[in-house]
Amino acid sequence: MWSSERSRWLLVVLLAGMLAGCGFQLREARPLPQLFERTYIETPDRFSPFYQRLTVALRNSGAELVDSRAAATAVLRVRQDNTGRRLLTVSVRNVPREFDVFYEVAFSVEANGRMLIGPESLGLSREFTWDETQVLGKQAEEDQLRNALAADLVGLVMRRLAAIDDAVL
Repeated sequence: MWSSERSRWLLVVLLAGMLAGCGFQLREARPLPQLFERTYIETPDRFSPFYQRLTVALRNSGAELVDSRAAATAVLRVRQDNTGRRLLTVSVRNVPREFDVFYEVAFSVEANGRMLIGPESLGLSREFTWDETQVLGKQAEEDQLRNALAADLVGLVMRRLAAIDDAVL
């Protein structure tokens, strides 16, 4: 008869084999085209959450960020970088209850004197409830939502940049 230890070991091996056989793989970041080897980012706000995350994402993808258009192989122009909140609902006492936090960006990409991505706009929003008795906590929640929206927008922009075909150049 099989010992209980041997049975457990066999069960673990079988489960590991089943998981490996299902085809699950972590999504890998697509590499950026060679065109983004030296990238210049033209933006009106170098301190926005979007810009901060974009620079990190570009560097992690192998791009070198340069300080002048002349030294760049590609220019990523952030045309719009807006965030804010809109009031959605109020209580009977006219106290805000729900807000919509939004983040909107518009960008374009130029290389070798050609516009590769024309002005393109992206926007995301999330709703959150407001409680006037928890002002500090709700403000922190709003800031976290804004940062999460900026990170999501950077992911969308990076996927768009990775889709540029080197053959088009």
